Amino acid sequence: MSHSHSHSTTPGQAEAHSADHGDVKSYVIGFVLSVILTAIPFWAVMEGDLSKSTTIWTVVVTAVVQLWVHLKFFLHLNFVTEDGRASTFSFLFSALVIVMIVGLSIWIIYESNAMMMY
Repeated sequence: MSHSHSHSTTPGQAEAHSADHGDVKSYVIGFVLSVILTAIPFWAVMEGDLSKSTTIWTVVVTAVVQLWVHLKFFLHLNFVTEDGRASTFSFLFSALVIVMIVGLSIWIIYESNAMMMY
């Protein structure tokens, strides 16, 4: 007894499904960009040729770009599809809550410590 299940998908559905989960090319691009965006600030700090403010800005800018690379190429967050928008907003809301909890906790601990000093 043989059961055959045929799932017919249109080419557009197959491409959308593949794009949602990523492919090897996407991961390789993300990996190469991540290595480059790690090497640039590492070089800037180790060489020490740049001014302190330029070095700091180099590290900050490459960190922000690398954050975008990770979200785009590894987590596949995007605003193109309805599911992509929902995933992106869920991620951003979670990140906001975590930043608020950690930031406010640090602020409370700092203020409590400052009050103890008097």
